[in-house]
Amino acid sequence: MDIKKIALGSEGLRVAQMGLGCMGMTGFEDAHMYGPADEQEAIATIHRSLELGGNFLDTADLYGPFKNEQLLAKAIAGKRNEYTIATKFGWEINDQNKVTWAINGKKDYVKKAVERSLKNLNTDYIDLYYMHRLDKNTPIEETVGAMAELVKEGKIGYIGLSEVSSETVRRAHAVHPVTAVQSEYSLFERTVEERGVLETLKTLGIGFVAYSPLGRGFLSGHIKSIDDLPENDFRRAIPRFQEAHFHKNIQLVEAIETLAKQKNITPSQLALAWIMSKGILPIPGTKRRKYLEQNLASTAIVLNDADLAQLESIVPLGTDTGKPYDEFSMRLID
Repeated sequence: MDIKKIALGSEGLRVAQMGLGCMGMTGFEDAHMYGPADEQEAIATIHRSLELGGNFLDTADLYGPFKNEQLLAKAIAGKRNEYTIATKFGWEINDQNKVTWAINGKKDYVKKAVERSLKNLNTDYIDLYYMHRLDKNTPIEETVGAMAELVKEGKIGYIGLSEVSSETVRRAHAVHPVTAVQSEYSLFERTVEERGVLETLKTLGIGFVAYSPLGRGFLSGHIKSIDDLPENDFRRAIPRFQEAHFHKNIQLVEAIETLAKQKNITPSQLALAWIMSKGILPIPGTKRRKYLEQNLASTAIVLNDADLAQLESIVPLGTDTGKPYDEFSMRLID
């Protein structure tokens, strides 16, 4: 499979045009993010990604906490330089390895967090280091200033931000060039487009990374009932999967499935090809080789103007598919 490399931002970082979201490969505290995970299969999925030309792995210290980074360390052992590793900090994790659910972007915490991630990833550098959420009690200039020092020290290669507004991006970029911004983005979630964030990134030469590009799995077409989600799956708390929106969303997915069948591809592949047609880097999460291979195959799909127009008519910009998070988490988005 010939997966082309693309420039992520204008600072020199080049990666495969599709990344691999690793969050679901480990649980969180005692819960599973997307159902049970199998470590051996997860590691095999990471190795298969590299075999097929996918070299970009996305994780965070929050996932586990720390378990996800530790899993990646096992998977990349002996081949560290062949992978591009992105991880995130910001959700405060105390010395007892417990998440406090505060956001911490203070300089001393940035320094502490990166040392932990370096240790957990068993590496001496992180390619792309993201601030996971904006600390609204700390000037973004302080946080990015601390990250800029890490670039000078060689501990991180590039700076990223997650779920931020255009104003925050501009303020951060004035301190040190930002290479990438990561936010949720899919046919079901286009807030960054509606709020002009994508236009800001284009103007500044900053790359955009789309997490949950399959609408938290909705766009795969595999979810037909709320009972298809495991009992302790965090998605049960998300408005998109609740009664007020669920059945309307199923109808949208069915229309997308119809178009996918006409093209002899899966709805997931259609949704990913739509994102890549916009020059955006999607990082669909999976912990199984089967779905990884299906996802990466979408890099070869070319959608014409008529295909794109038909998709836009099914889910026009501004369609209300339900908020992507519960109320607590929504308040933490910039």
